[in-house]
Amino acid sequence: MYSLSPADLEIQARAISFADELIPYEEFAEFHDGELPDGVDATMRARVHELGLHSTNMPVDLGGQGCTMLQQVLVQEQTGRVTNALAWIMATPPAWLPEVATDEQIERYIKPAIRGEKEEAYAITEEFAGSDVDAITSTARREGDEYVLNGVKWHVTSFNSASFVFFQGKLTEGAHAGEHAMFIIDLPHPGVVVDRTPAYTHTINHHHPIVSFNDVRVPAGAMVGNEGDGMGFAYEWFRFERMMVSARCLGGAQRLIDETTAFAKERIVNGRPITEFGAVSMMLANSLTELFAARSMVYETAKNIDAGADIKIQHTQCSMAKLFASEMAGRVADRCVQIYAGRGYMRENVAERLFRELRVERIWEGTSEVQQAIIADQMVKRGPSTFV
Repeated sequence: MYSLSPADLEIQARAISFADELIPYEEFAEFHDGELPDGVDATMRARVHELGLHSTNMPVDLGGQGCTMLQQVLVQEQTGRVTNALAWIMATPPAWLPEVATDEQIERYIKPAIRGEKEEAYAITEEFAGSDVDAITSTARREGDEYVLNGVKWHVTSFNSASFVFFQGKLTEGAHAGEHAMFIIDLPHPGVVVDRTPAYTHTINHHHPIVSFNDVRVPAGAMVGNEGDGMGFAYEWFRFERMMVSARCLGGAQRLIDETTAFAKERIVNGRPITEFGAVSMMLANSLTELFAARSMVYETAKNIDAGADIKIQHTQCSMAKLFASEMAGRVADRCVQIYAGRGYMRENVAERLFRELRVERIWEGTSEVQQAIIADQMVKRGPSTFV
């Protein structure tokens, strides 16, 4: 099914097996702030490298797995089956970076990230600049051989475990004044301060703090690429992340459908399994049908990327995949909680956890409404038949 090659099926099987190893720890993590039991985290981090599931998106010559986009989707799909972000250790360092990184940046950041020795965070979003990246007010000013960075960033995911952070700001002067630039900042760093760490709906050990950058000085060599390149890197990151969000939504929906179907077959009401009740059977049937449609779309989009489709087509199809997959997963989660009834409202239940966790997939890396705007704009400019 889905025309997967033997190599695709093999890496998918490895990812399924690893996800299955993590699932028994979900309830512990749910009631321990997203943490694994003592010793288990180190064991699982070693396992992910042993199985070749870390850095699937990174080049082989730098130590990565060099997987196709489809294979990356297959791995991240299994990440979505596991609640509490436990499977985020199947990490995907910034694949857009090697092509533009300096030799020093490759040695200092990329190779250690591929080895699992360093993690990154992205400081791009601001209080009044989310999906509209160009609305950021953070600044970067050249001063001799340094840049001085200022701004307040929101939702800096994984900042608590990051070794370095990407900071995006607008240049205040020079030939590229008003344009974007991106910088790498080592952590901890003078002037980089966590203002506060909000509590979020999900229970994971990756924090999303609000971080202030106060006259942060970095050498000119900390810039990624050149002045004015920042937006291009952000867009490339968005395309990749939208595919990974789509993949995780497939995995979450699959887990929900599998577990809820098994429950419904055993749940007896008035002497009959509830699968015999039309309302329940229709909810399950609709969920499976929508999952099939979403998976077909996501896999096809990944194959188009692997085939080298025009970048504008890639950008739009990634938005289409994220829009449909994230909305589908939300509907599936809602139905499954309803089928579980009271059990579906208990935190020990996978449906309850995924109901909370899948909600954000319609928000981060661009809201559903932003995806719709991107799709509508491109279909008007290029014609609907370009994308389907």
